[in-house]
Amino acid sequence: MSTSSKLLPVHKRFDISFSHGEGVYLFSDGKKYLDFGAGIAVNALGHCHPKMVEALSSQAKKLWHVSNIYNINELNNYAEKLVDATFADYAFFCNSGAESVECVIKMIRRHFYTKNQPQKNRIITFTGAFHGRTIATISAAAKKKYLEGFEPALDGFDNVEFGDIEAVKKAITKNTAGILIEPIQGEEGIRVADKKFISELREICDEKNLLLAFDEVQCGMGRVGHLFAHEYYGVKPDIIATAKAIAGGFPLGACLATKDAASGMTLGVHGTTYGGNPLAMAVANSVLDIILAAEFLPNVRAVAEYLKNQLIDLQNDFPNLIDEVRGVGLMIGIKINQTIENNELVRRLIDQGLLTVPASDNVIRILPPLIITKDHAKEAVDKIRDCLLTIGRL
Repeated sequence: MSTSSKLLPVHKRFDISFSHGEGVYLFSDGKKYLDFGAGIAVNALGHCHPKMVEALSSQAKKLWHVSNIYNINELNNYAEKLVDATFADYAFFCNSGAESVECVIKMIRRHFYTKNQPQKNRIITFTGAFHGRTIATISAAAKKKYLEGFEPALDGFDNVEFGDIEAVKKAITKNTAGILIEPIQGEEGIRVADKKFISELREICDEKNLLLAFDEVQCGMGRVGHLFAHEYYGVKPDIIATAKAIAGGFPLGACLATKDAASGMTLGVHGTTYGGNPLAMAVANSVLDIILAAEFLPNVRAVAEYLKNQLIDLQNDFPNLIDEVRGVGLMIGIKINQTIENNELVRRLIDQGLLTVPASDNVIRILPPLIITKDHAKEAVDKIRDCLLTIGRL
């Protein structure tokens, strides 16, 4: 079936639709596809994981929505579990990554307002970041292609070069309140911030009395082999925005914060209608139980290392096509040279039965479910190899 003409034409879709999914595979017209896109890093446990299905089915028979004007047992239970597993003291639940970043922005500004420093209301952000599609989040990212036609941009953001610590220092003024960074940039082509750079950001924030916020919408919830990417960097932020994989495909976002960072978020200053609903909390709880199991994240790291090494071998075999393999954990980018456009390569891989995701810088993203095995990794690499062999013969 072709895309409906009734849909607002804002998405460019590949000409394929799926009837069902099971584990790391999706199915369309009787053909099986190895899903190494995972709904853009969303389906952390693959498709229709039995524990998620049971959690959703069970909750659906009891309670869907009651609103945050009431106490919600499922919300309380999940908040306790998630916060106890992290650096944070508080959690706020919403419906998407953009909403979680909006909460971060409001929290940073409100923090200093309630400390009698209302002039501290500007946030340093970085080139190449993607923080969502709202006016505030496209203003924060300051990327021309997302701002075009939606200006004027929201004031309050100072955008500097990703990875340039001197640019950060120069951008700090008496009005600076915090720093917001996507430590591993997904949409920009899996650009990984240097560990030293992230460490220096923490030092600067401590020295200048600024809040440090990580946008881990894509890189959080086990994607890099740790519950959150800040653990990979060995740095604790004050605030984290996350979403995508948090409920394995059920819409959910979260903002996690220390007690101090969240000190300005008092009764009535923020809220949500659907956020924290019993259905989302039940599913998220089942996902977190699996991710926090003793062997889960170590296995993600082991399989990720194997996959990346296989892809580096592929790069060595096709230096005329692959410029670089980069990333952390199961958040990997393959930078293709100008021989072929990445969207065309993604389309050809679909024909091979492998699903990947395009990104900027002519990169294809490898974002498989976190439950893949080395056999799945080899299957994917073999399909990429076959595709590149075909291209090499053209």
